[in-house]
Amino acid sequence: MLRALRAGIAGGKIVPVLCAAASKNLGTLPLLDLIVHEFPSPADRGEVGGTDLKAQQAATRAPDPRAPVTALVFKTLSDPHMGKLSLFRVVSGTLKADSTLLNPTRGAKERMGHVSWLLGKTQKNVEALGPGEIGVAQKLKETQTGDTLCDETQPFELPRIGFPEPAISFAIQPKTRGDEDKISNALARIAEEDPTVHYHFDPETKQLLVSGVGSLHVEMVVERMKRKYNVDVNLLPPRIPYKETVKGRAEGQGKYKKQTGGRGQYGDTWLRVEPLARGGGFEFVDDIFGGAIPRNFVPSVEKGVRDCMKKGILAGYPIVDTKVTLYDGSYHDVDSSDMAFQIAASMGLQKVFVDAHPILLEPIVTVEVTTPSDHAGDVIGDMNSRRGRILGMEPAGETAVVRAAVPMAEMLTYESTLRSMTGGRGGYAMEFSHYEEVPAFIAEKIVKEAKADRERAEKH
Repeated sequence: MLRALRAGIAGGKIVPVLCAAASKNLGTLPLLDLIVHEFPSPADRGEVGGTDLKAQQAATRAPDPRAPVTALVFKTLSDPHMGKLSLFRVVSGTLKADSTLLNPTRGAKERMGHVSWLLGKTQKNVEALGPGEIGVAQKLKETQTGDTLCDETQPFELPRIGFPEPAISFAIQPKTRGDEDKISNALARIAEEDPTVHYHFDPETKQLLVSGVGSLHVEMVVERMKRKYNVDVNLLPPRIPYKETVKGRAEGQGKYKKQTGGRGQYGDTWLRVEPLARGGGFEFVDDIFGGAIPRNFVPSVEKGVRDCMKKGILAGYPIVDTKVTLYDGSYHDVDSSDMAFQIAASMGLQKVFVDAHPILLEPIVTVEVTTPSDHAGDVIGDMNSRRGRILGMEPAGETAVVRAAVPMAEMLTYESTLRSMTGGRGGYAMEFSHYEEVPAFIAEKIVKEAKADRERAEKH
């Protein structure tokens, strides 16, 4: 029976499940015994495939201590006293302490220094490690989880470890003022340890976003930040990065005139606004003729237009896919200035934009849901209720893969809904696709909420 168990594990047909609680030292010895006695050794596995970087072709490495050194870094830990710890498994050759190895994944050389066995929280220094042995190295500068370390004279790269892409994002906000730098440092350490954690600052929504494979995963990140790095934060739903544009064409005047006794301020612009194709960005056209506005003030007009577009007009979101033409205006020999024309251009755009049938655009994401086949109908119905457009469904044995294009705003609470629908057996991934017009009744609500937010901010 034990021979059959070992053969099944080696062939990937049997996956043992054991119960253990490391913190209470329950079940750990049976687990270790199983690994030692029943799991395949490197010799049982045989040669490991990868890429010979000199020959630029597929090759193998044998689990032979005399072969060129090859090791895979499978985990990164951050220790408050020892710093960065890289855990690796030797695939071939003999990895010696104080040797210099190549990291072909990063194109960098790494000095190994001390190499050790990791025994719980303690380390035991060793002179060398052979095939199948697991070791730890401190403070490797460039190496990350999933990287290969190898003999620099015979470069070889093992297949990269595949990590799931983040499925959900939250905005993260410090509970204590001044903790912004501590948040960034903590997230950098955690992301180094866990490659499935991503974080970035969104310049459009002005939020720091942290992403993980699920809401529980992100909550665990927050708990680690508090426990390990003494940083307490709040999780908030991310703001949706809406954008503004126009569907029609309009033109009009923006004039700024101010007289205060001495030198005044004067700028006069006539602007035309019209839509560009989706993804067209912004185009500014100087169509002035006859010296209506001196050439040195045209960049001031463009700057005023660009600044206004960044702030938005309809609901405070950036304006995109819009062409603005400066076609006429006037100036004063004494009172006209760079600032006067910036203000005039901003005033003009605000007037003309409203007359050009302004609309809101929302981000659309492509969603791929994997669900048990008997729940596929529920998933499709739920997608339709979220204003989604079904792109297709593919059966895959007892599961089905449903693909849909859905507004990002409708996906903020999807994880918990999918969990309820499928009894926790469903999963999903999504990525940004494109922008589409927001339906009028929803856009009206967004504009009202934006106006209320501005009024509250002005009161405070």
